[in-house]
Amino acid sequence: MFIKTILTFAAAAMFAGVAFAENAAPTAFPDFSAAIAAVGKKVQPSILYLKCSREDNSSGRQVTESVSGSGFLISEDGEFVTNWHVVDKATSVRALLTDGRHFDADVIGSDKSTDIALCKLRLPDDESEKVAPVTFGDSSELSEGDMVLAFGAPWGLNRTVTFGTVSCARRYIERNSEYSHWIQTDADIGPGNSGGPLVNLRGEVIGVNALGMSTRSASFGFAIPAETALRIIGILRRDGKVNWSWCGIYLQPLRDFEKNTYFPATNGVIVAGTAPDSPAAAAGLRAFDRITRINAAAVTGLDEENLPDIRRLIGLLPETDDIALDIVRGEEEMSIVISPRGKGAVEGQEKSYSRWNFSAKEINQFDNQTLYIHRKKGVFVFGIQRPGNAQRSDLSESDIIISVNGVEIETLDDLSAAHAKSIADESKTTASLQIMRKGRKREIVLDFSRDYEQE
Repeated sequence: MFIKTILTFAAAAMFAGVAFAENAAPTAFPDFSAAIAAVGKKVQPSILYLKCSREDNSSGRQVTESVSGSGFLISEDGEFVTNWHVVDKATSVRALLTDGRHFDADVIGSDKSTDIALCKLRLPDDESEKVAPVTFGDSSELSEGDMVLAFGAPWGLNRTVTFGTVSCARRYIERNSEYSHWIQTDADIGPGNSGGPLVNLRGEVIGVNALGMSTRSASFGFAIPAETALRIIGILRRDGKVNWSWCGIYLQPLRDFEKNTYFPATNGVIVAGTAPDSPAAAAGLRAFDRITRINAAAVTGLDEENLPDIRRLIGLLPETDDIALDIVRGEEEMSIVISPRGKGAVEGQEKSYSRWNFSAKEINQFDNQTLYIHRKKGVFVFGIQRPGNAQRSDLSESDIIISVNGVEIETLDDLSAAHAKSIADESKTTASLQIMRKGRKREIVLDFSRDYEQE
């Protein structure tokens, strides 16, 4: 990254030298350098380097790991923004300011669906410690070619700033753009930059760094637009979470280049289908219906970049209120009323089980859709300790646990009770598990006679 940054500045210097010779304007490059320095001086006091300890069960046993990321202050009382994936499952959060001060912090709320988290420094009550917040800009005004700077701690390197241009102001990324499009930039965004701000040349935050992508010939970073982040931050401050409404509508733009499908209309958005057992299916919404209004508000999805805004509009409607859709079916105009459901947690809880040597996780409709088809409520094998008794007994990741020793398992509490009872009986070193693997039931005898933790 250092080499690439040096080459980038070197290329800029060479370009500036040509400009000086042709236009006799030797102050152009120094002015640009001064602008970068001014933005850095304004923003750096608000940047945080974050170190989080969190519990991880993906290896089949609970381990504590350290992860790092970035954040930025948004209020004088210590509120700061970072990514959900930086503080997810964190048992502790520590923050380092660029002036060397450090504080513990608490997570106020977080949202996996938009990858936004709101946290707060534990500042002294006597107000002896002052912090400087950033200001937000209007991300909707961004255009391709605008200069931006990415602040944060890539690869754990605190006080790092990279610069580049906006490569695409509204980037749609399949499976990553449910409720928001992305700002794409060629400013370097590496591991550890997550949660830091993307800033314009006025020193205003116009995005939250979240994703990076590198190839041999190019690298791109992706930031959550400020307009999305601000909406979510307000909800997290109020409720500690985002209560997304879910209708189960799959949307398709009017002009779908990827599918080579183009609909003869200039307004509305196409229903590509509905999820099974969803509120939309129950209300009678069909594939190829064209939604023109949602609660009397006109909507149009000409291209895929428009879909996140429409999904966010639906998702942020109160889950307790009916949603009125004006649609066109064939040549007929009609209205349909949908009673949405709360989306709830988009990731199930998880826990590890000693001696059995595996971890389990709750089935979640939005996080484990394939398993949800087979069992609406239950738990599955999340991680396998290797070597361990679960591996030796032929358990596999994603096995759904139906029962243990004849007792039905629907929740992690059920599994924990079965585990405790099994381990407490010193006369037995096996447990009979009924599982479902790829839709088929089978019996497995889990032999936990070996204590791998003690070996």
